[in-house]
Amino acid sequence: MTSATPASPRAATADDPAAVLDNAAWHSLVGPHAGFAIGGDLVRRYPEDVAPFVAVRTWDDPSVWDALRDLVGPGAEVGLSGYEGELPAGWEFLGGGEGVQLVETAVLQPRPFDEAIELDADDAAEMMAIVERNQPGPFRPRTHELGRYIGIRRGGRLVAMAGERLHPTGWTEISAVAVDADHRRQGLASRLVLDVAFHIQRRGDRAMMHAAATNTGAIAAYERLGFALRRVNRFAAVRTPA
Repeated sequence: MTSATPASPRAATADDPAAVLDNAAWHSLVGPHAGFAIGGDLVRRYPEDVAPFVAVRTWDDPSVWDALRDLVGPGAEVGLSGYEGELPAGWEFLGGGEGVQLVETAVLQPRPFDEAIELDADDAAEMMAIVERNQPGPFRPRTHELGRYIGIRRGGRLVAMAGERLHPTGWTEISAVAVDADHRRQGLASRLVLDVAFHIQRRGDRAMMHAAATNTGAIAAYERLGFALRRVNRFAAVRTPA
């Protein structure tokens, strides 16, 4: 299933540099990730082997629904993020839920993690495997191309990972935080997140994260590190008309 995000985005301003986060996927695909973008002025998406996200510039234009269907195809499942209105005729509601967006605060103290190694295409199969074991969220064979990914190996096996995904101008999302069950409670996730945040800040961006609203344990852990809740976002799974 692909995900379309969200309604009526605002551009960043001096008064509100975080406004691009209202529609992070769109501002990634028209900004730093424009080279990955498939689509046009109303709807854009990542290649399916890179990320599942489909971004909508605004829901205020009625033609966005036709543009969305044309882009993903008939009878396709799509995740709509931030849209809470009635679906057009022929669109089928499949389910929904809530997610949270967290942003760094002054409390966050990023620092490098010397044991972490950078991951690349040669590690893609292992990255997919650790995601499959731990289910941190959507991850595709080429997701690692979206930013810097790092991991921890123990006994030659990749046992922990984190990296960068969405990249709206001025911000970078920390994502794919995964630690195998037999290596948890060692602080690996926290140290990886702080390393990723360190490199994000070093190039002049700020760090942000997303999590399912039901993942209260992870949210609490990120808040202890120095992230704060910015917004709660509803999402719905729908099927396009056949």
